[in-house]
Amino acid sequence: MNRRRLMMTLAAAFALPVLAANPAAPLPRTSLYQTAVQFTDAQSRHFAWSDKRGQPQIVSMFYSSCKFMCPMLIESAKAIDASLTPDERTRLGLTLISLDPKRDTPPVLARMIREHGIDASRWTLAQPAPKDVRAIAGLLGIRYRALADGEFNHTTVLVLLDAQGRIVARTENMGGTADPAFLAALRKTLASLD
Repeated sequence: MNRRRLMMTLAAAFALPVLAANPAAPLPRTSLYQTAVQFTDAQSRHFAWSDKRGQPQIVSMFYSSCKFMCPMLIESAKAIDASLTPDERTRLGLTLISLDPKRDTPPVLARMIREHGIDASRWTLAQPAPKDVRAIAGLLGIRYRALADGEFNHTTVLVLLDAQGRIVARTENMGGTADPAFLAALRKTLASLD
């Protein structure tokens, strides 16, 4: 193989991940990634919701000062994650979005990652702009209400998005055991990537 052909082959091989990360096809109409929402993660990196495109995600909303339901939500997501094979885990992302972005700053989110033993290579704890919280909650079907004491009443739910950002399944079953129907939908979604 001549040098020019080798260089073209290598260039094409290295371009494939870029093309996969930025597919030319438009998002489906029902994709939550159609929204122009921006987030900041626990490492103070900014990203658009659509940056999660290409990998199924378990998504929910939480707030760091919650003492009961949000820790249970995190443990439920961890139970689902632990039910997967190592290969399935590598193809899944988990994104938890704050209901309380004024207090859930990147350092607070980083502390939560440490305290809850969260795998930061696959989980994202995200701070939206305060103006976007209601829209995000509405898209995910999460009801919430801020209380006078700074706490929140909110729906405790895990939502499964496919690789294009469409809602596939949801569960309000919280606890140490993965919801079988949700887990089946998750496995089917991951298998569809093959």
